[in-house]
Amino acid sequence: MKRLLGDIRRADEDFSMIQKGDRVAVGVSGGKDSLVLLRALKIYSQFSVKPFEVVALTLKPGDPFDLHPIRDLCEELDIPYIVEETDLFHQLFDIRKAENPCALCARLRRGALIRMAKEAGCNKLALGHHREDAEETLLMSVLYEARLHTFHPVSHMDDQNVTVIRPMIYAPEKDVIHLAKKLAVPVVKNPCPVDGHTTRQEIKELLDDLTRRYPRAKEYLLTALKDEKRYGLWDKSKDD
Repeated sequence: MKRLLGDIRRADEDFSMIQKGDRVAVGVSGGKDSLVLLRALKIYSQFSVKPFEVVALTLKPGDPFDLHPIRDLCEELDIPYIVEETDLFHQLFDIRKAENPCALCARLRRGALIRMAKEAGCNKLALGHHREDAEETLLMSVLYEARLHTFHPVSHMDDQNVTVIRPMIYAPEKDVIHLAKKLAVPVVKNPCPVDGHTTRQEIKELLDDLTRRYPRAKEYLLTALKDEKRYGLWDKSKDD
């Protein structure tokens, strides 16, 4: 946990993610990333020189999706927990019959979480993206859209006046996996019908293959993302 908290503190300092008095909503999907982030932010809020509050939000996309383990964790951490029931999967797969639903699903879920955060009195929404998520998005943008792009660590949503932050942006996924196992976080199986069979999964495997051939590939990709003078992908003076 010490290493992850160090990565979170560095990202916070580099991108001014959290200010004193913030009310930060964590989007909890039930996966390892968001659950580890929830624990880490709770600890970070207790020793940070900028005290802030933590709230947990879950957008339930449909059944089966047992949230009792997450509720128990939030009670243990003394974190308010808000759940919104939806029929998102039914809309995507049964009504729209979307062939490539992932991008649309991500936009709809993020928009709903931003709205939920605002309704909960939160001015920040923290998402559990880690280093590899940013690198995979960069590769997807190059290979599928012919552009250099990835999500920014900090994005202000003017229409809702909520800022989306990604505190684990510097954290390697292997550290998150290790902590998830060590802390025995209550991971809830993703009920999405296409889980594990997506374009992102293909890019994830491609990045792993590249790393086997070029051991410093992930490190160098992160360095390129941070090079704001030459590439400006993570320019600290602006957000998305």
